[in-house]
Amino acid sequence: MTELKQIMSDLKSILKSNNVSLTSTYKSRNSEFRTLPPKVRVTVPSFTPQKINKDQLNQIVCSLLSLSVNTEEHGDTVKSAEAASPPPVKPLLDDPRLTATIDTGYDYLFSVSCVSEEQVWTCGDCNIMKLLNLQGKLLTSIQTESGDEPWDIAVTRDGDLVYTDNYNKTVNLVKNEQIHTMIRLQMWKPLYVCSTFSDDLLVAMESDDRKQSKVVRYSGSTETQTIQFDDKGRPLYLPGYNTKYISENRNLDICVADCRAKAVVVVNQSGKLRFRYTGHPSNTKQSFDPVGITTDSQSHILTADIDNHRIHILDQDGQFLRYIQNCDLCTPWGLCVDIRDNLFVAEHVTAKVKKIKYL
Repeated sequence: MTELKQIMSDLKSILKSNNVSLTSTYKSRNSEFRTLPPKVRVTVPSFTPQKINKDQLNQIVCSLLSLSVNTEEHGDTVKSAEAASPPPVKPLLDDPRLTATIDTGYDYLFSVSCVSEEQVWTCGDCNIMKLLNLQGKLLTSIQTESGDEPWDIAVTRDGDLVYTDNYNKTVNLVKNEQIHTMIRLQMWKPLYVCSTFSDDLLVAMESDDRKQSKVVRYSGSTETQTIQFDDKGRPLYLPGYNTKYISENRNLDICVADCRAKAVVVVNQSGKLRFRYTGHPSNTKQSFDPVGITTDSQSHILTADIDNHRIHILDQDGQFLRYIQNCDLCTPWGLCVDIRDNLFVAEHVTAKVKKIKYL
């Protein structure tokens, strides 16, 4: 019994050191026992005292105290600790470094999408999509179901490939090397696609008559949001066949590189226009032709300026930060960033993918 008292004393000391009180718990339990009928027999299990490791007990109590609380946000259950914790701050490098070059084998390259730091999906001027490693080794190839060129590709949070087929108006999922048509459109053609943090798809599309352009959000095959006009009823995106690469930022803004409008158009998750970026203010004499677009863990927006052979880096509010214009960039087109913020650039004419460290 003396050893049991010592154990209880140790437990109280540990809980007290972690600002936990047993008083309310004891009172609650004690009041429950006082309400028991007088003839109720309570059987107390036997207890065999054993030596307790204080360090282990302390770790158990601390782990219980640090359990995260689940909260509901936008219909999804997320850990409050994760939602509240910003990513580590990574400053931009003064001199971005080229760390790998991949020869894709296409004549012209259009899109690149990261699977990992070591593997990327690519698509170009044929009906074959290629999964390549950093040495350019072909790991997997998928031919489009229609036999036509894919318009764009993306990788889902589960690591599956998605591609748009402009010719048969479909958005397709490749799972275990099998193609499944997720979305089939009428009167509209899907162009560019991205996978969101909530595992939705954002698809930039244009009408068959090329007079309208919009962005549509899909949850699976269900259309859940359409973004087409600003609050004054004016089109957000210029119609006509042109590049409209799309990306979702960490703050859930939707970023579109509208090459025909010569602007990056950013709306919030509700579809309300936040800003348009039309190039660095000091370079009014140079054209700005944004093509590929991506975002990183710092909520930077990166867009490829194809004619000037460089990448613009913006903050999440559209303020210009700096260029990436070294690394021998030539006609940068498609962009993606992996989980460690390595930038992959698909060069249109050289058909090479360049991996660049810029943070």
